[in-house]
Amino acid sequence: MEIRLNNLTKIFQSKKQEETIAVNQLDVTIPSGKLIGLLGPSGCGKSTTLYMISGLLKPTEGSIFFGDDDVTTVPPEERGIGLVFQNYALYPHMTVRQNILFPLENLKVPKAEALQQAQDIANLVGIGELMDRKPAQLSGGQQQRVAIARALVKKPRVLLLDEPLSNLDARLRLQTREEIKRIQRETGITTLFVTHDQEEAMSISDEIVVMKDGLMQQKGSPQGVYDDPINEFTARFLGTPPINMFDGEIKGGKIHLNGASIGESDLEDRKVRIGIRPEGFKVLKTGSLRVEVEFVETIGRDTTLIIKNPVEEGKTFRAIVEADQKIQPGKGISLSVKPHKMFLFDAATGERI
Repeated sequence: MEIRLNNLTKIFQSKKQEETIAVNQLDVTIPSGKLIGLLGPSGCGKSTTLYMISGLLKPTEGSIFFGDDDVTTVPPEERGIGLVFQNYALYPHMTVRQNILFPLENLKVPKAEALQQAQDIANLVGIGELMDRKPAQLSGGQQQRVAIARALVKKPRVLLLDEPLSNLDARLRLQTREEIKRIQRETGITTLFVTHDQEEAMSISDEIVVMKDGLMQQKGSPQGVYDDPINEFTARFLGTPPINMFDGEIKGGKIHLNGASIGESDLEDRKVRIGIRPEGFKVLKTGSLRVEVEFVETIGRDTTLIIKNPVEEGKTFRAIVEADQKIQPGKGISLSVKPHKMFLFDAATGERI
């Protein structure tokens, strides 16, 4: 089921008649059968967008289409959506079976058929043997699977997940996000996954929509957006460790950082912001950027160098190199920059140039 948002806008008004634009003229198409991550910092409008799609919030302007159907004014219960919240929202006095059955009872599905559907969907999400337990007897990951099963059992056209992994520890988050991806692929349901965790969104999503201040910044495959950010915000938001940002300039066809030429450009002379991914550096004796290593962190096959920032005193930046390169803290090294890992942004607007 394709979802299409046309000029979608939501404005909240306070008691003092002050307006806050939570979502601002959002135009985006969610392809049928895909898992799309709505990604951005707190307050960017991603959950508000999800709640407008679900029908829990009414748009100030714009329209929402499920396929060819305009559902902008359709009540939530008639949209054919499954909604999973951050806090699970399970009924504590009910068993797993009863929680999953609840939507089918409201739809007046015959009991024998409903029981079979509940068991089938519980098996799909990996909790088929837990049907007689109550939520308090389950782990956080198991509770989240119950919530997903309850949303899926009524065979929705669209599945909406609002920060579904936020309450889980790191190991359970990893396991559960893999399960969500598997379930989505097996069911083929168009799914929107809201999160502020860029690693989470990039690992689970077919495409991501990056948002800031109610505006869509960029949409594309996770790796595509990472490799080709449209502005400084997107470049900063994606990546662990985050991208390194420096003030620099283009002069005489060369990109200069702290007086060192680190690349070439056919742009006219100007001040720029230079973004370099941590993995974009190479330690070479012939490298043009001379720096001092402050700390060395080795994890597995990678070594992260924490390096004194040559532009801003008291600040550092990060370079990821192979672990077999023996580099000592307090030593000076020379770096070169991989061109495809370096981005130039307008110093005033932050837009990619």
